Amino acid sequence: MNIKMNTRTEKDLLGYKEIPAHCYYGVQTLRAMENFNLSQNKLSQFPVFIKALAMVKSACAHANFKLNNLDENKNNAIQYACQQILNNQYHDQFPIDMIQGGAGTSTNMNINEVLANIGLEYLEHLKGEYQYLHPNNDVNMSQSTNDVYPTAIKVGLISAIDQLNTPFKNLIQSFKNKSDEFAHILKMGRTQLQDAVPMTLGQEFGAFATTLQNDLNKLNQIMPDALSVVNLGGTAIGTGINTEVQYREYAIASLSEMTQRNMSSAPDLIEATSDMGDFVLLSSLLKRTAIKLSKISNDLRLLSSGPRAGLNEIHLEPRQPGSSIMPGKVNPVIPEAMNLVCFQVIANDLAITLAAEAGQLQLNAMEPLIAFKLFESIDLLGKAMQMFQHKCIENIRANAEHCQALVENSIGIITALNPYLGYETTTRIAKQANESGQSVLALIKAENLLSEQILADVLAVNNMVQPKQCA
Repeated sequence: MNIKMNTRTEKDLLGYKEIPAHCYYGVQTLRAMENFNLSQNKLSQFPVFIKALAMVKSACAHANFKLNNLDENKNNAIQYACQQILNNQYHDQFPIDMIQGGAGTSTNMNINEVLANIGLEYLEHLKGEYQYLHPNNDVNMSQSTNDVYPTAIKVGLISAIDQLNTPFKNLIQSFKNKSDEFAHILKMGRTQLQDAVPMTLGQEFGAFATTLQNDLNKLNQIMPDALSVVNLGGTAIGTGINTEVQYREYAIASLSEMTQRNMSSAPDLIEATSDMGDFVLLSSLLKRTAIKLSKISNDLRLLSSGPRAGLNEIHLEPRQPGSSIMPGKVNPVIPEAMNLVCFQVIANDLAITLAAEAGQLQLNAMEPLIAFKLFESIDLLGKAMQMFQHKCIENIRANAEHCQALVENSIGIITALNPYLGYETTTRIAKQANESGQSVLALIKAENLLSEQILADVLAVNNMVQPKQCA
């Protein structure tokens, strides 16, 4: 310990470095900090990932202890250190950039060093006195970055998906609530931005809920099981070098207990060490949701456009002034912000796709980018869904009278009369209405083509927005 400088000296393959005495990370973490200052997105910003790393390290230590390869004192120290991480302690000791070379080795060594130094203090030794508890020899025993890192990513993603469920479900419920609230409001449906046929505003919002529910179902049905299959025990390339026969079984059993998930070993560890397919699958599902949310945001912006020279069928709660030069202008800033988040998630999917394709032979060295972008996408979507629900959807109001007026003045209602008048007659009426500016109903009544009773029945809300009931 260099008391004057308040540092400690540590060494690695490349030589010696001075580490701030208060830091629980060590020399390899410090080198990563010096090498990779790229994204300003640090490992410390993703607590589910840090906790997942601690769970994996705890499970591995337990397996090594059970095989009598790690003594009781060292195991107790590692287990204590892991529990501290799981209790949200020491997360500031993970300062490395999420974008890093080395296929995740910097992240693995960061957790190894932090756990070793927490464990050393538990054993009443000083930080850096690795002869008593070593980051590589003890904390990383029977492990490689190449099985620890992807396993921890999967465990962390399962937790992240669990956390995403709450804002996802709440947003869906908010759309359902609006569907019920607007169930009686007739409006024009549109295809290709042109008037189509009537529907209710409730049906429109109900469709938003349904499409998002489909994505949430797929996310929960597919991904937890896919991510529960791990390559832990495969070590460097999947052959299991430096492990004993029962190690993998013990480690995965312990990890299952810690995560309360049915974790299982990949049937082919060499394939599982190099393949990024599960991460690509998750990214594609997140992209699918982002595409839908962006489309919904676009629809809300269109439906609220104007307010006087646009559709103006719904009213979005004003959130802030919309212009530095145009008095009274208010912009749909919340749907716009949702669009931006969705574009980022879609872009992240491309980055993940390219990184997954770029692996060579027995390892994918681009995995840090995959991890970063998956955790970022889930985090962004969760925050954006909360924003969307509370600052937009919950406070939407329908402009019911305006919706009704647009229906009554629309050419689109002629479709409902097609079975009674025939295509030729309805086409003529529609053309005449467009050219004269008169309503379809006024022209039909003027020519006495249908009785008032039939018109009333045909144009009843229930008959226009759903199949007719048989008599």
